[in-house]
Parts: sequence; structure tokens; C-alpha cells
Amino acid sequence: MQILSSTALGILVPLIMATLVIFVRMRRQKKPVSAKSIILPPFFMATGFAMFFLPEAATPPMYDFTAFLVGIVFSIPLILTSRFEIVGQDVYLKRSKAFFVILMGLLAIRLVIKLVINDSFTPIQTGGLFFLLAFGMLVPWRIAMLYMYRQLMKKTFGT
Repeated sequence: MQILSSTALGILVPLIMATLVIFVRMRRQKKPVSAKSIILPPFFMATGFAMFFLPEAATPPMYDFTAFLVGIVFSIPLILTSRFEIVGQDVYLKRSKAFFVILMGLLAIRLVIKLVINDSFTPIQTGGLFFLLAFGMLVPWRIAMLYMYRQLMKKTFGT
């Protein structure tokens, strides 16, 4: 007997993950930012591409491209609300009241997409597509953050 269906798991797991992301982001905002802390998350996440070595994770390239493109579009609100501030000699990511709302909105959109495509793909294919979406969202956001960080460092400290 199966306790939770794949649809229920597909909703429950992202809710838990979103809660963890919000918790981590809120705690992270209390620590200074460095170029390294901006650059490393996409590299750590890139290890997830290993799932595509499994034939079961394969989806048509157009779907992969679309998922990545949707991620890029989803990165725009994150880019627009990410700002840095100088506190003493340290740079911090400025708290945005919109960040929580944006993450909840993105989660709601993700859940709707999940419910719509649920029967079209296997769970590993769905996971792969959502991985590409998340990676497509993370990379442009982090590139923009790195650019803003370097501009602020150059303007403030001349480095």
C-alpha cells in the first residue's frame, strides 16, 4: 500500500524545499556576502546534471530548452528585488519584503505547472524539467548579483 501518491509527493516535497529555502535565505541575509558566496551555489547545483546520464530522465530537447527559458523568466523578479548594502566594511544582501512574496508566487506557479503536466512525464522526467527550470532561474540571478556586488565594491572600496 502506497502512503502518498506521486502527485501528493510532487506537491509536498516542493513545499518542504521552499520552506527550507526561505529559512536559509533569511538566515543567510544576516551574514556578509562575498563574490565566492554568490558564485558557488550554481556550481554546487550543477552536479544535478548527472541525472541526465540516466536514460529515464530524458525528455525532448525542446522541453528542456523551454524549462530553462521559463527559469530565466522566473529569475527576473529575483534580480529586480536583490540589492546590497554596506554595513561597516562588509556587504550584505538587503532584506526585501518582496522576496518572500516572490518565492511563494513562484512556488504556486510551480505547483500549478506540476499539476498540469503530472500525467505527461514520469517522476524523474518531471524532476529533470524542474531542475532545468530552477537552474535557469539561479544562474541569471547569481550573475546579476555578482555584477551588482562588483559594481558596489568598485564604487565603495575602489576594488
